[in-house]
Amino acid sequence: MKFLKKINSKAKADAGTGFGVNASSYGGRFFTKGGNANVKKSGIDFFEGISWYHTMVNIPRWKFMVIIVLFYFLVNFIFAGIYYGIGVEHLNGVNAISSWDKFGQAFFFSVQTFTTVGYGHVSPSGFMASFVAAVEALFGLLSFAIATGLFYGRFSKPKAHIRFSENALIAPYKGATALMLRLTPFKNTNLTDAEVKMTLGMKIDEKGTITNKFYNLDLELSKINALNLSWTLVHPITENSPLYNLTEDDYRNAEGEVLVFLKVFDDMFSTTVVKRSSYSFGEIVYGAKFLPMFSRSDNQSKTVLHIEKLNLYEKIKL
Repeated sequence: MKFLKKINSKAKADAGTGFGVNASSYGGRFFTKGGNANVKKSGIDFFEGISWYHTMVNIPRWKFMVIIVLFYFLVNFIFAGIYYGIGVEHLNGVNAISSWDKFGQAFFFSVQTFTTVGYGHVSPSGFMASFVAAVEALFGLLSFAIATGLFYGRFSKPKAHIRFSENALIAPYKGATALMLRLTPFKNTNLTDAEVKMTLGMKIDEKGTITNKFYNLDLELSKINALNLSWTLVHPITENSPLYNLTEDDYRNAEGEVLVFLKVFDDMFSTTVVKRSSYSFGEIVYGAKFLPMFSRSDNQSKTVLHIEKLNLYEKIKL
């Protein structure tokens, strides 16, 4: 990897980013494409370093449902095994001959007890079977209470339903060039008071030492009153920009990353939500411009926002 040996001297480095300057201690990019810090924590017990609530609230929907279903069946298999070990003769109403039938009826009795349905066809008799059924009923009530809380947490958590373009572009702008990327809301939410900040992180060769340098990228427009359509973020590459001296080969070979931080007010939740993204130099297309992504409706009474066109651009010669 080729490191830049110089940067525009007029560009002032930002020391308040929260990142260190020792580039040899960093691996890969600063943020993932999804906006999460690219950090792996060690030196702490796995279970101590995990917030189960945050994990269950933030994991994808399909993983959440798989965990809930697997937990449900696993618990009932365990209790069915306990009932089977005690002896199904202590479960009144069980009429089974084979071992599989006995285990199956013990399993479905466990399901009825765990969910507190209790059809009444099978009931425990004797101290041990009754004690296990009582413990399972309590465990079932607590489990459903936790599951209900997690469902509520997932549905009620404020989220910034905003998508960023896959690439940033170096595009023509007012007789010069500019770094451009765009974003758009994609759900039926009303977003206002949007504010964005862009930071450039680069690995610079200073007298043989590779260091991290961070620069605040001034935007043509950093605040807007309402985010209803797409928003193209524009950083003019002037003589004061840290990108001023960079060529197409620098973007292709050097190691740098554009960090994007967005805050916007969601009036549905009456709170500010945040969204982050990141563009490595390898994700910056030199000499291109975005294609329009909204147009008039057929009857010209509405503006149509084409979400599928968010990432479309065309190559041009600078």
